[in-house]
Parts: sequence; structure tokens; C-alpha cells
Amino acid sequence: MYTKQVHVLLERGVVIHRPEAVEIAPEVRAERVAPGVVLHAGCKLAGAATSIGPGCVLGAEAPMTLVNCQLGRHVALKGGYAEGATFLDGANTGSGAHIRPGSLLEEEANVAHTVGLKQTVLLPYVTLGSLINFCDLLMAGGTDRKNHSEVGSSYIHFNYTPHQDKATPSLLGDVPRGVMLDQPPIFLGGQGGLVGPARIGFGCVVPAGIVWRGDAPEDGMLLQPEQTVMARATQPRQFKAGAFKSVARIVKNNLHYLGNLRALEQWYRHARRPFLNRDVWALACVEGALLRLRECIEERLKRLGELADRMPRSMELARLNGLAAAPWLAEQEKLQRQWPALEAALKQPPVDELGAEERSRLVAALLKQLGGSFVEAVHALPAAARHDGTAWLQKIVEQTVKLGHT
Repeated sequence: MYTKQVHVLLERGVVIHRPEAVEIAPEVRAERVAPGVVLHAGCKLAGAATSIGPGCVLGAEAPMTLVNCQLGRHVALKGGYAEGATFLDGANTGSGAHIRPGSLLEEEANVAHTVGLKQTVLLPYVTLGSLINFCDLLMAGGTDRKNHSEVGSSYIHFNYTPHQDKATPSLLGDVPRGVMLDQPPIFLGGQGGLVGPARIGFGCVVPAGIVWRGDAPEDGMLLQPEQTVMARATQPRQFKAGAFKSVARIVKNNLHYLGNLRALEQWYRHARRPFLNRDVWALACVEGALLRLRECIEERLKRLGELADRMPRSMELARLNGLAAAPWLAEQEKLQRQWPALEAALKQPPVDELGAEERSRLVAALLKQLGGSFVEAVHALPAAARHDGTAWLQKIVEQTVKLGHT
């Protein structure tokens, strides 16, 4: 026997080959599950915010649990667990995926088997191999399914420090250029890692087997640490948890990351929304994406605030260890002192006038393509409109970073 909720979906035209092996929580709204959606045996749906668009297939390889997620068209989640995440048209995951809150996979972004994501944003076409753990990361790059940013298998983003803080978001590519879908892809070789917070430019390559520690915002760079640097890093030295040194780079990279999140949020509000209003499932996706971005912004503010709260202890440890004259103490004192005002400013959305002229010209060019898919509209943009869109979004990033200098 199967439940009333399963019966309602069957009557609606949802394909459930083994109804007795599927669980639908009572709060799931049947009208938000499109006719023709395929639910394989072992699937579980829960959450009033769950929405599944036409052509989606869940659980083709293994049982799949979905909680308060929004799926666009032709999304394939082959097995695993997803909660509080949004998947736009054509996104897909392999078996054993563990997609946690704050994750947004845009069009045709895809991950292979046994991948864990949390607070992660993948722009269109970005591809992750298997056995990857990404948290607190945004990745862009690429132009289509054959030319896309790629991460090799067994890769990890290190987002937790021995000081027990997570002010460690990493930006791979950027939003102002990445959303135009015309940038060279980024390649991170397998069996490696990235230590956050980091910034890496478009077209950069990190060879397999390397843990990259640093920034390379310039485009088209081969990132391979010198052997002498790695050798020095292996020499033991004293460590005291909570005793930070320079925090200027950490703060700067966090502000760059926040600026890109704020820019992407405005991109959804002004550029994407007209293309995601065509039906109930697309509308649920734009609402879900905006919620994901807001969650990511709130998470970053929380983690940066926690870092600021650790500064008094860090400064005290420096003095106790005879480092009262250390040059980095001024950076720590500045972060502690400025954080309340900086936090208040970062909680406010960018002023609407910022880049308004460029934004208007971009949106006008996009609306000429209304009726097709959003990625098709972006690909069809003339160079002048792309330049306007990037300039608008870059102003949001720069204004955010500038807040740290006030």
C-alpha cells in the first residue's frame, strides 16, 4: 500500500514506478511537483518549500531524499540527500551527493558521485568530479558544456582553521565577468586542495596533487608552489590557537566574496527574474536562489563577526608573548573597532542608483531575448551589453570592498 500523498502525485501524472517504496511528507504541495517528474524507488520528499520542475528525475542510481529544495527543468539528482538547496535547469548530481543548505547550482552545473556541498555556488556549466568536499565557495568560468571550469576528483576546500574560525570563503573566478558566460575555465587538478580564503582568476590551472595556499586573482596563471616554499612549511614551529597574525588578507578576501554575493543577488533581482517568471517551478527557483544567496551573505557576516570577536584575545596573547609591537596588531585592532559599523553597512543592499545606467542598458538587451532560456539570452548579448553588465556588477563589488576602508 502507498500513502494518500503518493496517490495524489500519481493522479497528477508524476511517474512513480514503485509507489509503495516512495515517501511523500504531508507538507509537500502536490501542485509544485510537475507532471512527468520521475521518482524512483527509495525517494523521499519533504518540506513545504519543495518544488520540482518538468523533466526532473530523482533517484535513478540510489535512494534520493529532497527537503525544501527547488528544482528547475530537467534536473537529475541520481541519489543522496539535498536540503535547502536550489538547482536550476539541467543541473545534476551523482550518487551519494550530500547537498546542504546554502547551495545553488545554476544551469547545467554538475557534480559526480559522493560530493558534499554546503554554502556553495556553482555558476553555469561548472563541473565537479567525484569525492569532493566544498563549503564556503563560489566558482565560475566557462562558456558551455564542452568548455567549463572543472575540479578533479578527491578535491577539498579547506574552510576551517586551527584557530577554529571559518572566515574562509574562496572565490574562483568572479560574478561580474562570470555571469556573462564568456570567460576561460578554471581547472583544479584532482587529489588536491585549496586553503581558504583564496581568490583565483579565470583561466588559472592548479596541477593535480597540489594544495594551493594563496591568492592568484590574475587570469591565466599556472599555480604551482615552489619546492623550497613547501619545504620550509614542513619545519615544525610553535603554534598557539587564537593567536592570529595579519588579518588584512582575510578581511579583504571576505569583502571580495561578499561583494560578489551581493552582485549575484542583484543579478537575480534585475536580470534573471524576468526569465524565471514563466511558471510556478521557475518562480520557485528564483525565490529559492535569492534565499540561498541571502543565506550565504548571512553566513559570511556571521563568520567574519566571529573573527572580529576573537581579536581581543589574539591581541592579549601577543602582548603576553612579548609581541606588543607586532605590526599586525593594528590590523586586528582595526577589525575589532570597525566591525559593528561594517556589519551594519554590509547588511544593507547596494543602493539602487549604483550602476543604474549600465544595468538599464543590460536589462533592455536581455529582454529582447525574452521567450528563450536565460543562458541563450546571455550568449546572444552584444559586446556593449556585456560590458555594461560587468561594469554594473563590478561597481557593487568595489563598493563592498571599499566599506572595509572607511
